Amino acid sequence: MSATLAAAWLTLPATHAVMSALEAAGGVGCARFVGGCVRNSLMGQDVDDIDIATRLQPKATMAALKARGLKAIPTGIEHGTVTAVANGRPFEITTLRRDVETDGRRAVVAFSEDWAEDAARRDFRLNALYADAVGRVFDPTGGGLSDAAAGRIVFVGEPEARIREDYLRILRFFRFFAWYGRGEPDADGLAACARLAEGVEWLSAERVSKELLKLLAAPDPRAAARAMARAGILARLTDSEADLDAFDALTRLTPDPLLRLSMLLSDAEAATAAARLRLSNAQRDRLVAAADPSGEISSTMGNKAARAGVYRLGRQTFEDRLLKSAARQGGDPAPLLEATRAWTPPAMPVGGRDLAARGVAPGPATGRLLKAFEQGWITDDFPDAGHAARLDALVAAISAGPTETR
Repeated sequence: MSATLAAAWLTLPATHAVMSALEAAGGVGCARFVGGCVRNSLMGQDVDDIDIATRLQPKATMAALKARGLKAIPTGIEHGTVTAVANGRPFEITTLRRDVETDGRRAVVAFSEDWAEDAARRDFRLNALYADAVGRVFDPTGGGLSDAAAGRIVFVGEPEARIREDYLRILRFFRFFAWYGRGEPDADGLAACARLAEGVEWLSAERVSKELLKLLAAPDPRAAARAMARAGILARLTDSEADLDAFDALTRLTPDPLLRLSMLLSDAEAATAAARLRLSNAQRDRLVAAADPSGEISSTMGNKAARAGVYRLGRQTFEDRLLKSAARQGGDPAPLLEATRAWTPPAMPVGGRDLAARGVAPGPATGRLLKAFEQGWITDDFPDAGHAARLDALVAAISAGPTETR
C-alpha cells in the first residue's frame, strides 16, 4: 500500500525552508515528516503541528538551521529535539532514536540512523508514518497506512511491550480511538490495556489529567469511555462507577471536556478527584460548583427562575448545572440557554449609601436590609422601578423592632 500527501502545509515556504536546510546538511532524504501531520493529512483532518524526524544529530540540526538563517531552539536537545522557527511557525525536529532503557514512565534513548528503529519505538502504527519533502509516504511497520484508512488504533509490535515502556500509552490508546477510531477498538490492544490497567496509577497526575482532557475533547468520546470502563481503566481514574448513560447524553449537549469529565465523577467526589488529578484551582472550583445538591436547576424551570439562577450562581455554574440536569433527567435545555444568554444580569440597584441617607448606621443592620431587599428584588424578577419604596418599607420595619427584620 502506498500513498502521497497532497496537503497545503507541505508546500508552505516555511516548510520548504526547514526541509531544504536539513537536506543541505545531510543529503536528500535525511529528514521526513512524521506522526500527526502525516496521519491527519491522510485521514482528512486538520494539522496543527508539523513534526520532523531526521538522521542528523541534534548539534548538526542546530548548525544546519542556523546556516540558512533560521532560528534554532534546543527545546529537548538531550532527547534529540530541536525546534526550528521559520516565518514565525515552529517545527519540532527530532533525531531518529531507539530505546535503551524504559521504566513505564520515561525512557533512556540512543540516537540512530535507522528509520525502522525509530518507528519501532513509537506507540501506534498510524503514528509511525513518515513522508519525505515531496509527500511520498513511508510505512516502516507495514500497517500504518491501512490503519489510517480503516480507523484502527493498533500498537506497534507487541501491545504489552509498548505499554510497559510507558503506561501513559494505555490512555493514549483510548484517546486516539476517540479521535480517529472507527468500529470496535483493536481487541489485542484493548486486552493488553485491561491486563496492565494498574499501570495508570503509577503515572503522574498531570500526565493523566492532560491525556484524559484531550480524550474528552474529541467530537464523540462515548465509545472510548465505554471501552475504558470495560477494560477497568475508568474506575481507576474516577474511583466510582460512572453513569455512562448520563455521560452519553451530556456529550451530545456540549463539547466541553471539563464538563464531560464532571459526568464521569460523582458530585460528592468532585473536589477529591480534582485534587487527585492535580487540576488547576479554576478547574477544581468549576467541577465542585457544577454539582447541584439541591436539584433546583433543571430544563423544566421557568424563565423567571432561570434568571434568578443565573444571578445567584453566575452564568457558568448555572449552565453547567442545567446541562448536567438535562443529561440525567432528560429535557431540552436549549430554550433556557437561549433565553438566559439573551439576558444580562442587572447590578444591585441600591447599596449602603442609600441606607445611610435613610439614617441607617453602618453595621449588621445594613447587611440584613440589603440582603432582604435583594431577595425581594430577585423574587419580583429584577424590577427596574420601585426601589425607593421597597427600601423605605424595609427601613420602617427594622425601626419597629429587631425581630421584624429576621
